[in-house]
Amino acid sequence: MSIQLFCANYDIDSCLDQVRQCLEKGWTGMGFKTVEFENEWKKYTGFKNAYFTNSATSALNLAVVTLKEKHGWDDGSEIITTPLTFVSTNHAILLANLSPIFSDVDDSFCLDPKDVEAKITPKTKAVMYVGFGGNSGRYDEIASICKRYGLCLILDAAHMSGTRMNGRIPGEEADAVVYSFQAVKNLPTGDAGMLCMPDDECDSIIRKRGWLGINKDTYIRSVESDSGYKWKYNVEYLGEKYNGNSIMAALALAQLPHLDEDNKYRKKLAERYLFELSDYKDHIRFPRYFNNCTPSWHLFQILVPERDGLIKHLNSRDIFPGVHYVPNTEYEMYLYAKGTCKHADYVGNHVLSLPMHMRLTEEDVSYVCSCVKEYVIDNNSVTQLDLPKDWE
Repeated sequence: MSIQLFCANYDIDSCLDQVRQCLEKGWTGMGFKTVEFENEWKKYTGFKNAYFTNSATSALNLAVVTLKEKHGWDDGSEIITTPLTFVSTNHAILLANLSPIFSDVDDSFCLDPKDVEAKITPKTKAVMYVGFGGNSGRYDEIASICKRYGLCLILDAAHMSGTRMNGRIPGEEADAVVYSFQAVKNLPTGDAGMLCMPDDECDSIIRKRGWLGINKDTYIRSVESDSGYKWKYNVEYLGEKYNGNSIMAALALAQLPHLDEDNKYRKKLAERYLFELSDYKDHIRFPRYFNNCTPSWHLFQILVPERDGLIKHLNSRDIFPGVHYVPNTEYEMYLYAKGTCKHADYVGNHVLSLPMHMRLTEEDVSYVCSCVKEYVIDNNSVTQLDLPKDWE
């Protein structure tokens, strides 16, 4: 049997029970289960507000455009961001007619605070921080920089469901926190996201913008006491249809009670990887994890000298890893910053994501590790890993 990069695991009985409630009630759209899951997510994270969306991409778009409106940012204002992310992170900035300014990463593969501070200009309005792979990196230092310079902080926590810093869910100090519950994330649904904004006014705005700008969604109108005017609403914004639905929220409700326990199992798998590969530092390196972080382990990543050759070797052994990510500065709309983030470019050329999911066994991990070592260590044609000087 092949070993895939991702494979979602569901509490099927609980999922079916939650979905059945939607079908029995006859309510599968916005409201009902979406409201229930928003409330449960607020309890889990400790955040004040939570808005359930149809994807993390939608949530990012809502976050950026809403902060732009609230603070009166001009078109062309700058948001400092990372090139090491899925493109939706930076597309959200462009779609709001703002300018992504790319900052380099450190050895955690997350934004380097020193380079972020060096990129701040009078046009800088915010920092977009990505918790890459579930790693928090030096998020606390970035938050301090934002506070010192009066910048908004957007935490792209798409990989961070269950990540903790100093025992707490990171993001309380952020102006927006975005989660992903996409099909292969740690808390999987078909596709969905969550946008948490502490400002009540912003939370009200995103709920309207996420429902085509309408000031009363269908669920609110269905429960209004004045039945004579349920049909009446106003359209306050030129919005998008970004709302999540009750079927996806039902799956999320079924999965949430398992999240922390699942992440403990992911940690066990990660520790097995680290144990079996840590003695081979000439050929294999890992992202840096700081002591104050308990990662979600959405990804387990390594740096290797010859990534593409290793992928072919693993495929020949029925192992199918992935690459996260090609630096965004390689794509047409971001080419203006190509070559400005040397560490991110290095990671993009050498990084490999090894299989990490709930259906993996420790024996599977050992097999993957043996095949990795077989290629990068036993193959004499493979060179040693030439790390950036300031990472060694």
